Amino acid sequence: MSHYEAPIRQPLIIGDKSYHDISNDIAAPIEGKANKWWWAVFSLALIAFLWGIGAIAYTIGTGIGVWGLNNKINWAWDITNFVWWVGIGHAGTLISAVLLLFRQKWRMGINRSAEAMTIFAVFQAGLFPVIHMGRVWNGYWTMPIPNQFGNLWTNFNSPLLWDVFAISTYLTVSVVFWYTGLLPDFAMIRDRATKPFQKKIYSLLSFGWTGRAKDWQRFEEVSLVLAGLATPLVLSVHTIVSFDFATSVIPGWHSTVYPPYFVAGAVFSGFAMVQTLLIVMRKVSNLEAYITRGHIENMNKVILVTGGIVMVAYLSEFFVGWYSGSSYEDFTYLSVGAATGPYWWAFWALILCNGVFPQLLWFKKLRTNYTFSFIMALIINIGMWFERFDIIVINLSRGHLPSTWTQFEPTFVDIGIFMGTIGFFFVLFLLYARTFPAVAQAEVKSILKSSGDNFKRARDTK
Repeated sequence: MSHYEAPIRQPLIIGDKSYHDISNDIAAPIEGKANKWWWAVFSLALIAFLWGIGAIAYTIGTGIGVWGLNNKINWAWDITNFVWWVGIGHAGTLISAVLLLFRQKWRMGINRSAEAMTIFAVFQAGLFPVIHMGRVWNGYWTMPIPNQFGNLWTNFNSPLLWDVFAISTYLTVSVVFWYTGLLPDFAMIRDRATKPFQKKIYSLLSFGWTGRAKDWQRFEEVSLVLAGLATPLVLSVHTIVSFDFATSVIPGWHSTVYPPYFVAGAVFSGFAMVQTLLIVMRKVSNLEAYITRGHIENMNKVILVTGGIVMVAYLSEFFVGWYSGSSYEDFTYLSVGAATGPYWWAFWALILCNGVFPQLLWFKKLRTNYTFSFIMALIINIGMWFERFDIIVINLSRGHLPSTWTQFEPTFVDIGIFMGTIGFFFVLFLLYARTFPAVAQAEVKSILKSSGDNFKRARDTK
């Protein structure tokens, strides 16, 4: 069913596309050969991934003493990366679930990539707490299951355990939601396949999808139910991550603003990563007709709003640290001490990347520019990493006893593991784009006659 669209809205599908053209374009990365852009990005990601594997193997074989952390700053680079990756994983489910509930048409070209990003980002996040344990082979102790010590049950009052359950639940719902949406696309690839083995694989993956009215009815009902389940999870997961800090008594951490502030920051960084991926995917998968300036501009608008919320939280944290008059609050991650102390560079990187530079998105010419949007998304991702670094390292570096004051410097192993997870993330995503449809073709077809270039042209000539 078509709907009214204001003339000022840009088309969500560019070019004189038919339903058959959409099927061909979306199936092309799977059925054809990868282009030079795909191989260039994949090669860089694979090199970073191999570097990370070497660093992880060295860490397990030698011990986490090869990292830069110490007795005072025992959460450092690794937990910074954990919180950063969890935050990135938020935007995928938000785009798919929340925008589905609000019936936003512009989500249909980008939701599939966003959902995959969620899953792969949570994979990376889960690596860091396990490695940080030191004895990775005992990682299953976090789960209430029988083990060699008998009936050992974990401490359910610990926020760290809440992370385990929240993130595993979030990952499970996200995987089910993502896979359910893929069923019509798997059936499309199955019907187009010419090789018997490929046809058999996609036939199994499609779960016997036939495209009957009953199939679509159940598909839409399940999608709405899963979206309803996933939406509160978006809010709860990073709220629970914030409890790792907010339930402590460390200056700068015991703050009631952390839960909403962490959620807003997660959506902010997550949308920036989705933006990064979408602009890359336009080139490596030849999807320029389906990831348009309209999508990029809408993403930038969400980034602008959530960035404003994050800046309000920054200002409130800075004010509370000053107004309290506590000397211990004078060297938290948002304070005069942080701005002028040994970590001043991290503080100002946070302010500039997350507060100052995103204000340029108020200008329409900039927020609809692909190159500028890509650079801005990278800047925001860097800024949000520095935010997590400042929260953890600056706060822990200055405690109640001056004798415990210390500095943190990352080692090549810290850097290697982090770069390895970035490489692993892009390796997974690029392989996914060569195996699974990166755009929800059935949903895109549903808006072709109301949001496509042909519709705009026909309406304007009336």
